[in-house]
Amino acid sequence: MKKFIYFSLIAALCVLPFSSCSDMLDEESRTEIDKEKYMLNAAEAEVVLLGVYRNMVTDAMYGYHLSILFDMGTDVSQVEGSNNNGFRAVPTNSFTTSAAEIQNTWSMLYNSVYNANDFIETLESKIGSYTEADKQVATLYLAEAKGLRALYYFELVRRYGNIALMTNTAMSKQHPSTFVQADPARVYEFIEQDLRYAAETLPYAQDDVLRKSNAFRLSKGSALGLLAKVYATWAGYPVLDASKWELAAKTAEELMASNKHALLSDYEQLWKNSGAGVWNASESLMEVSFYAPTTTGASEDPCGRIGKWNGVKTSAIAGERGSNAGNVKVVHSFVLEWRAEPQDLRCNLSVANYQYNPGKVLWASSKSDTPEVAEANDADPTKRQKEKQSYTPAKWDTEKYVPQSNKLINNDKSNVNWYLLRYADVLLIYAEAMNEWKGAPTPEAYEAINQVRRRGYGMPVATPSAVADLPAGLSVSAFRDAVRKERAYELAFEGHRRLDLIRWGIYRSTIDATAKKLAQWWTADGEVNYVVKKYTEDKHILFPIPQRDMDLTNFTQNKGWY
Repeated sequence: MKKFIYFSLIAALCVLPFSSCSDMLDEESRTEIDKEKYMLNAAEAEVVLLGVYRNMVTDAMYGYHLSILFDMGTDVSQVEGSNNNGFRAVPTNSFTTSAAEIQNTWSMLYNSVYNANDFIETLESKIGSYTEADKQVATLYLAEAKGLRALYYFELVRRYGNIALMTNTAMSKQHPSTFVQADPARVYEFIEQDLRYAAETLPYAQDDVLRKSNAFRLSKGSALGLLAKVYATWAGYPVLDASKWELAAKTAEELMASNKHALLSDYEQLWKNSGAGVWNASESLMEVSFYAPTTTGASEDPCGRIGKWNGVKTSAIAGERGSNAGNVKVVHSFVLEWRAEPQDLRCNLSVANYQYNPGKVLWASSKSDTPEVAEANDADPTKRQKEKQSYTPAKWDTEKYVPQSNKLINNDKSNVNWYLLRYADVLLIYAEAMNEWKGAPTPEAYEAINQVRRRGYGMPVATPSAVADLPAGLSVSAFRDAVRKERAYELAFEGHRRLDLIRWGIYRSTIDATAKKLAQWWTADGEVNYVVKKYTEDKHILFPIPQRDMDLTNFTQNKGWY
């Protein structure tokens, strides 16, 4: 059983960085006095460092928004229902600049940046008095905090674009009217600097001998993998710095050449691990650990909505299990395309055409049908069209993958973990970056993507396969398309798709194409139930700067959000 150590960052002064702290500057803060009594050694520093991780489990971050809510509305997944009310506003691009979800995530990310800045400044001021042994381990803590700060800024810049760059706590205490929006390229440079420091300082997870536990903690592999992803995003839309493809390829290659990380041999094992809260650093480079023995329903509970909102729809059984809403629906044209590759085992492991009510009942049937009839209906492309748009992700099937020891009987929250970055993601970034950098797919690019495909087909990753491997001789554009499709299959519903489509500059065209595919497949009367109803050119590439913060600052709003 995993254990999430639950701490608040003692040193945080301003919960929301874009609120004025001027009233706190006239007198010495009790928190500032207490700070002198903390972090006097490495053990105390580690306690505070865990607070820099802490916000990751909140709804505003990976407990719900950054993992589930913000990734819907693509060619792969959409939100439940046929309207844009309530929580459906964000996935259907129907939200306004005052949307609570957009504001809360912005605030929580900046709060997390502040916590990282405060930890870094405090540790740098105290580490000189530590013993030599404590200095060694505390240096790793400093690298972890910089890696986390980079992650939080990466989420801000790629989602909100024109943001303020707060590099120290003093900047956060200025009046909001003095805050300045940084060029996104400058923010990426700052992220790059932090991640390079983390990569140079931290050991690979398997080589770590200084930290008592590195489970669910950043490592050299985490920093290199995230940096490769940062470069690939930097190279894409809207910044479009193509010089970063070379850096993305070389950074990913450094991680790959280390032989410190690898794909798990069994794709399904990933979901068994996340359901059971098992840390396996081989493929998991960055992972959010959720655990609470019980839940009060309060936002402070260190548990998330993984499997509850984005898993298989499940009815409640008193004392045994809570219900799962199944609010993430799989776009059926995606299922049809994937099923055209029947030897790819990942489709049936990723897409659920069933629910638990209280036993397994296939979505492709009415609830009175037998499983055999339901299977036949599922295989018939002309039947039960509406129900087939109710398929859900299967990776977080709580009935299948969560053992009793990790169960949390609740209708909204679970102890299922969330992968932020997997080694498979890095392999695909490497393949993509090599193709873009070299202007053609290299043998190394082929090998990287083929390893992912072989595992997906249930084959040894190091052995060439005529069945799984891509055909030789692809053009740069054909290989690009193959990588994009492979990312959809391998990383389906894991929080990457919408951001991928945006950085490729094809979000609008993909939404339009998906609507047409569904209309061609749909044979019943009435409108196709595809709820990504709104899209304005450029407007929905970035989230708006939240209205509350626009009112406090002199910022220029992102394009289209006026």
